Amino acid sequence: MLGDLNKGEMIALLENQVIGRLGCYSDGETYVVPINYVYRNNAIYAHSGPGKKIDMLRHNKEVCFQVDEIKDTFSWKSVVVWGTFEELQGEERQQAMQGIIHRIMPLTYKPSQEVSHGISSGVHQQIIVYKINIKEGTGRFEAHDEL
Repeated sequence: MLGDLNKGEMIALLENQVIGRLGCYSDGETYVVPINYVYRNNAIYAHSGPGKKIDMLRHNKEVCFQVDEIKDTFSWKSVVVWGTFEELQGEERQQAMQGIIHRIMPLTYKPSQEVSHGISSGVHQQIIVYKINIKEGTGRFEAHDEL
């Protein structure tokens, strides 16, 4: 059976996952890249080092984000949201980064040895912390009852 996820199911999927795919578009080029994220208050919070993704997001703030949970070919859930990129500064940046660290680091194999974009090597200020303010979204699923 194919179906639509309701708003609560969409939020639950966004809250429970930590890796999604960010799609951006700039100067005739589409770019889709996996990111670690945290969902909170109708926004996707993430961080990145400088590079192509950030350059594109700064040029065109309109983005798409997709997350899924796949059990097998015929049992999955997927959410796609559209929104706008916003770079964070000051206290909001710090709080978002703490939320990302607290959510993602416990899931790493060796959290004390993992380095994400040079955070523990003293280049913390080069990290771009951002959020995607969600404007709209859709969710779908496929599920089949066991006989």
